[in-house]
Amino acid sequence: METRTGHAELQITGMHCASCSARLEKALNQLPGVTAVVNIATEKASIAFDPIQSDVERLIAAVRDTGFDAHPARDFAAEKAARMQAWRREVMQFGIALLLTLPLVIEMLLMFFGIHLMMPAWLQFALATPVQFWAGARFYHGAWGALRAGGSNMDVLVALGTSAAYFMSCAVVVLDLDQPLYFEASATLITLVLLGKLLEARAKGKASAALEALFNLQPKMAHVERNGQMLEVSAGQLRPGEMFFVRPGESVPVDGEIVEGASSLDEAMLTGESLPQARQAGDKVYAATINQHGLLKCRAIAVGSRTQLAAIIRLVEQAQGSKAPIQKLADQISGIFVPVVLIIAALTFTGWWLAGVGFSIALINAVSVLVIACPCALGLATPTAVVVATGRAAHAGILVKDAAALENAHKLSVLVVDKTGTLTEGKPALTDLLPADGIAPDELLRIASGLAQSSTHPLSRALLDHAKAQQISPAPVQDFSERSGSGVQASIDGATCLLGSPAYIAQSGVALDEPHLHALQLQGKSVIAVTRGGSLLGLIAFADRLRDTSRDAVERLRSMGIRVVMLSGDNAATAQAIAIQAGIDEFRAEVLPQDKAAVVQSLKTEGRLIGMVGDGINDAPALAAADVGFAMKSGSDIALEAADLTLMRNDLASVADAISLSRATLKKIRQNLFFAFAYNVLGIPLAAAGMLNPVIAGAAMAMSSVSVVSNALLLKR
Repeated sequence: METRTGHAELQITGMHCASCSARLEKALNQLPGVTAVVNIATEKASIAFDPIQSDVERLIAAVRDTGFDAHPARDFAAEKAARMQAWRREVMQFGIALLLTLPLVIEMLLMFFGIHLMMPAWLQFALATPVQFWAGARFYHGAWGALRAGGSNMDVLVALGTSAAYFMSCAVVVLDLDQPLYFEASATLITLVLLGKLLEARAKGKASAALEALFNLQPKMAHVERNGQMLEVSAGQLRPGEMFFVRPGESVPVDGEIVEGASSLDEAMLTGESLPQARQAGDKVYAATINQHGLLKCRAIAVGSRTQLAAIIRLVEQAQGSKAPIQKLADQISGIFVPVVLIIAALTFTGWWLAGVGFSIALINAVSVLVIACPCALGLATPTAVVVATGRAAHAGILVKDAAALENAHKLSVLVVDKTGTLTEGKPALTDLLPADGIAPDELLRIASGLAQSSTHPLSRALLDHAKAQQISPAPVQDFSERSGSGVQASIDGATCLLGSPAYIAQSGVALDEPHLHALQLQGKSVIAVTRGGSLLGLIAFADRLRDTSRDAVERLRSMGIRVVMLSGDNAATAQAIAIQAGIDEFRAEVLPQDKAAVVQSLKTEGRLIGMVGDGINDAPALAAADVGFAMKSGSDIALEAADLTLMRNDLASVADAISLSRATLKKIRQNLFFAFAYNVLGIPLAAAGMLNPVIAGAAMAMSSVSVVSNALLLKR
């Protein structure tokens, strides 16, 4: 019985700290048939659910029951417009709160210079009250939602701390007590927290700048010829199969194929490759790449959400919304952090009061504990680094499937590399045609191309291309069968014919031309043999050129402490020749496609984390078996689906780039977590010891989040 799964992306509002996202995630995952991941940096919940047991409306209701609000995620432009509107509203609110708070702060600052200019108590009350209950209303709403859901968060700490200072001051005014007023403390705390939230929101916006840049790349207009006229239409109106034109200096509107013309295209946004790439009739072009010169006439292949650019945007969004395994530590701590802080604050108040310092001082010290302990920085430490890193990776032509892959890449110690299409260009060309005695070259090519025409192997395609160039028609075949990675068999002119690897042919009992065979293999060439009726017709050799960057990339990977192992279906002599050219010491030869995953599994038994780089359909199982799979963009869709990272530039150096970025990202995450933990570990004892004024604690708390996000932004370098 097939199980259907629904998926929803919800935009969440009202989250302020790690405990918020952790509490919401827990509440959603308690629903039947629901699996949710909540990301505080992107303020989104990615939810898989059983449509029979839940729907989007029920999910939104569950979010609201937890004390937050939600709506289905809209397109990037709509969400950006909503965020800008909310930003302007919050700036206005902060501005008014600042104007009301400044007189109170000035009065406090003058006291440091020995000037005691006391405002009337009623005026302090009048200034502080709108700040407390209008500007600070969000903290009361958030605290009530958290407490109603049986949890606690940053809002609880801020609401408790500021309310304690405010209501104590109100009691002093109403009861005419001989105690100091703390209206300036409550108002200043709220204003500082609002400032911190504005700075944090601005920094988070910069963190997602790479994603915004990708959206802005999407071309708006296209040139088409209709009824003999050149028209400019919206790119969204183009349909697959329709012809469009790209003039010099313009962006390609959709994915297509060049029908007429030749040019160079700047594909840096897609692949990270800075040099323009030559393109001519028959080549593919991709949306948002820039035509350097020459008029191109193209046929639309993929439009709208089916373009490569749209796929990149979806992958980046998916990765930025995912959660790195290291985030679990912060989530576990945040789940118990706020209740522990409340206990510490209560003990601080009780301790100071019993020490005889008076109610007001005991209360202010407890307020300092509540304010300094807000776990904002802890919640932002990991997700902001992931958002920045995945955006930076996309800019470099590396697409990350999820945060777990980004985190695991830094721990790789062994990298398994497929030879064909990864180390080499994946475009083998026929170099040697060696017919047996009495066999004409054209006859050998006719039989071989006939056997190859039903095969999808790269060597078969190269053989057919050569036969076509020589104007040789393939022989008609019957009873065709193929053994993956070994060879093919068919009946031609009533005789059984074989085409395949020397090992495959040897199994049939046919003697091979060993001297010529070995000489070709030592040159690093792939050799296949052709037989008819049990007799050898000849040998055919192919050469697949090593990519220009492969040797340097292997050297760089080795300098990073990574052991590189090459896999090849070729015999040992050919594999060794390619390995020597690439600078690889360790290789596995004559590995059948179905055995690649087994090689990866055997290496994993050594207790190491294994990476795999490949590009073909036969690489998919090995890519899935590896701890981290890297797929070349030139490869098959199945390989791309199985991989954790997709390399838009067909260059092994991109693997080294991805691992370097992973290492830098984990370094930033550890720095952020250390600073977030250290801030609280040092701040709470100081506050409990009465060494921190609530206002200073509030300023420090506000800036801690900003510093964590700013540190993550350094990854853009």
